[in-house]
Amino acid sequence: MKKTTLTLIAGLLASLSLVTTAQNMEDYEIIFTDEGNNRQVIDVPTGMAMYMELDSLLSCYHNQNYLDIDDDCEATSESPYYTHEEVAERLSRMPCTIAMTYNPIVQQFIDRYVNRMRNSVSVMLGASNFYIPIFEQALESYSVPLELKYLPVIESALNPRAVSRVGATGLWQFMLATGKQYGLRVNSLVDDRKDPIRASYAAARYLRDLFRIFNDWTLALAAYNCGPENVNKAIRRSGGSRDYWTIYPYLPAETRGYVPAFIAANYAMTYYCDHNICPMLTNLPEHTDTVVVNKNVSFSTLTKFCDIDINLLRELNPQYRRDLVNGLTEPSTIRMPLTAINRFVEQQDTILAYDALHHNSRTYAASDESQSTTKSYSRSYSRSYSHRSYNSNSQKNYANAGRYSSNSQKSYTNNGQYNSYKSASSTSRYGRSSRSSSYGSRSNSYGSRSKKGRRG
Repeated sequence: MKKTTLTLIAGLLASLSLVTTAQNMEDYEIIFTDEGNNRQVIDVPTGMAMYMELDSLLSCYHNQNYLDIDDDCEATSESPYYTHEEVAERLSRMPCTIAMTYNPIVQQFIDRYVNRMRNSVSVMLGASNFYIPIFEQALESYSVPLELKYLPVIESALNPRAVSRVGATGLWQFMLATGKQYGLRVNSLVDDRKDPIRASYAAARYLRDLFRIFNDWTLALAAYNCGPENVNKAIRRSGGSRDYWTIYPYLPAETRGYVPAFIAANYAMTYYCDHNICPMLTNLPEHTDTVVVNKNVSFSTLTKFCDIDINLLRELNPQYRRDLVNGLTEPSTIRMPLTAINRFVEQQDTILAYDALHHNSRTYAASDESQSTTKSYSRSYSRSYSHRSYNSNSQKNYANAGRYSSNSQKSYTNNGQYNSYKSASSTSRYGRSSRSSSYGSRSNSYGSRSKKGRRG
């Protein structure tokens, strides 16, 4: 099965070289002609770019190592045709709080997912096993609609190391200022925007705050993409309407496609079977756990003493930018498989002493992200605006998530203490017909600073 998977990946990557410049432009935009015969050019969200589908998405470490083709599933190269009424009826049946409006623009984005991006949807369905439990728990913690779990599909195509041309980073594509506003550390050694757990909780809180401003989830989504100021500007230009589809013409080009793409992503990730898209099988990695260190320790030292592959270590700890866990700055977590955790616990003093003796924390070289198959997925695509920081009156110390493995989920809260516990594991596939993922969650504590200390 692995050989078949590698053959598929090789074929997909080979096809990338055949894409012409004109086709690349089509990947970044959708041409729409309205009822008045007016031609509109709508920028697609960055996660929908063809480059993501054929390059970054398939180069993710966990996708290469834990996804397989389901030989028992009969996929086709084309999607069956369904009438607009049938698609609209399916959208109306989805158990969502956010309005899943159907119109010709939404249909264009659905067609993009179920036709040109079929392979991408297949991979993302497999990768969702790793991330959907994290997203759901973070969103549930802030009482925001669970359908927002598919927002990273259009933001990053579920690539935790995705970096846009303008610097938006991670699964939720946080800009630097907004990330720091919501408690994500970004410095020379760590970038929490790449941490699936911390970033998910920050995104959930940001989305909640945006909803409190607009009291409408489609407007909150638009603001997540282009900032509250641009949405307010569109509202004023429309004469004061607070309906997304009314202010739609006054929004930035990409934001006009953002909500339709979100609706289309929910549709594709729910009704993939009806379009003969086979999700890739997920072989969840072995159980993982975390330890907390209050001294610096390098990845090379951990690989030496804990017998763990450095690429897996990087995959499980994507927030560390220099292959260094900077525990000397503040208590920091290291996530590893349980066998490696046991080795670390048995030799902790030796490991920390060895690292202090053999490494100078100021001379660590950056982990070569090109070697770890991380690439900026918008070589020629430019987002001309960014997520905007929003100062809310809500509590500034936000709940973080932590201690996650692909088969386990654990959580933290911000009172400066740390506790450990065992977690329940899940081995089920995450699909439309079977979504039973069991992961233990318990409020524990993670040492962190107040927002005031992280404003930067």
